[in-house]
Amino acid sequence: MKKLLRVITNKYLITAVAFAVWMLFFDTNDYKSQRQRKQDLQAANDGIAYLNGQIAQMEKDHREITSDPAKLEQYAREHYRMKRDNEDVYVVERK
Repeated sequence: MKKLLRVITNKYLITAVAFAVWMLFFDTNDYKSQRQRKQDLQAANDGIAYLNGQIAQMEKDHREITSDPAKLEQYAREHYRMKRDNEDVYVVERK
C-alpha cells in the first residue's frame, strides 16, 4: 500500500499525466481538432477526385465535339436549343 502511494504521488508521474490530459483535451491541437482536420482533408481529397473525373469527362466531350460534326450538332441542339429551318423544337422541362 505504501509503495502504491509512493508511485501515485511521484512528481514525474503526476506531471506526465497532467501533460497528457492537457494535450488530449485543452490544447489547440487536441484530439478532437485533429480528428476534424482529418475529416476535412478527406472531404477535400474526395472533392479533388470528383473534379478530376469531371475534367476528364469534359476533355473527352471536347475532343468528340471538335472532331465529329454530328456530335457538335447534337451538343448545339441539346444545350443551345438550335434547330434547322424546317424543324420545330419542343422543350420538355423536368422538375
